[in-house]
Amino acid sequence: MAGWLGCLTVMAVAGREATRELHVFQVTMMRSILGLFMLYPLLRASGGLGAIRTSRPWLHVLRNIVHYGAQFAWLMALTLIPLAQVVSIEFTMPIWTAILAVSFLGERMGVWKNIAVMTGLVGVAIIVRPFSGAADVGQLIALAAALGFAASVIMVKVLTRTESTIAIIFWMMVIQSAVGLVPGLLVWRSPSPYVWAWLLVIGFVGTYSHYCMTRALQHADATTVVPMDFLRVPLAALAGWMFYAERVDLLTGLGAGLILTANLLNLKGPRR
Repeated sequence: MAGWLGCLTVMAVAGREATRELHVFQVTMMRSILGLFMLYPLLRASGGLGAIRTSRPWLHVLRNIVHYGAQFAWLMALTLIPLAQVVSIEFTMPIWTAILAVSFLGERMGVWKNIAVMTGLVGVAIIVRPFSGAADVGQLIALAAALGFAASVIMVKVLTRTESTIAIIFWMMVIQSAVGLVPGLLVWRSPSPYVWAWLLVIGFVGTYSHYCMTRALQHADATTVVPMDFLRVPLAALAGWMFYAERVDLLTGLGAGLILTANLLNLKGPRR
């Protein structure tokens, strides 16, 4: 999860830089295609083509159509509202994930997990302050992304029961490349050298972030893994402050503190 958090924080900055020049459709397409090539070392180390065999092709297709839509919405939101807001609104995802995990995976939400999720959501609400004014289009797009990511996480958890990590990531890249090919080519523009550098970063962190998340889900319940992702809110706020001079005020600091507290509570396990 530390790998996931680091990669996604870098992804937020790289995505904003790339979408200054290129359409989101093109960035999304190139992310998947470049990521497929960057996955090759892991694919070879795992035994080659035998590692990507799957017994659930249609679940891969459904999961990646949903994830493609959520990823597109997330990148679009990056162009409309501050980084901290995008990531904060995205963190309505744990509550949707928890509901789906309990409903479809038979997972249990203990006292500490419930407290962790609620504390984290309070921290997010303090940062976003949704009741201070009408939500704009960027915030609604970010919320749609959160719903899509939650559904995607649940499907990944189901896939980890029978599929290898490499197979899940490989089919993600193949399917999302196919889904995004036509929209990406319709808006194609030749990237500048500066943007090419950011596209390579996006391809790398986009691929290996999902490798980290999939491995995490193999080792723990979704209700344990996903609340840890709350840490991306203060990390995104820090990145926004460092690179874009986006203001980090007292309430943002308070919200980040609650999110950190939520993660400590989430790590508190039951007595054995």
